[in-house]
Amino acid sequence: MSERIWTIDDHLTDKPEEFVALYHQFIDLAKACGPFTYAISKGMITLKGIRRGFAGARPDARGLRGYMDLQRVVEDPRITNASPYTKRLFVHAFRITRPDQLDDEFAGWMREAYDVGQGYHLRQPPPPAPGEIR
Repeated sequence: MSERIWTIDDHLTDKPEEFVALYHQFIDLAKACGPFTYAISKGMITLKGIRRGFAGARPDARGLRGYMDLQRVVEDPRITNASPYTKRLFVHAFRITRPDQLDDEFAGWMREAYDVGQGYHLRQPPPPAPGEIR
């Protein structure tokens, strides 16, 4: 039996139009950072840099859900969970329900995540934790 190959269209079909629009807005933020490729699975549309995946998203019945890998913990209502992924990275799950939530601050997180996808986090020490003195 062959394994099913998932596509972006599989994730967008039959989803609320406003949440598909959020997905496209999310992709536009990623494209503004530079080139990337897609890795598509049943659960997520992942964006990959030259070194690794750095973010992913898919619309569902309640909005756009996804994740970004950052070198620091971000606390924000859009972030539903942040947890350590490696010694240098934290995976941040997010939920977006309105276009205005994909603002300049979110675009900044996308740029940080894109840099992770390029492997820049391996070339420099992680940023200091809140309250940490270096």
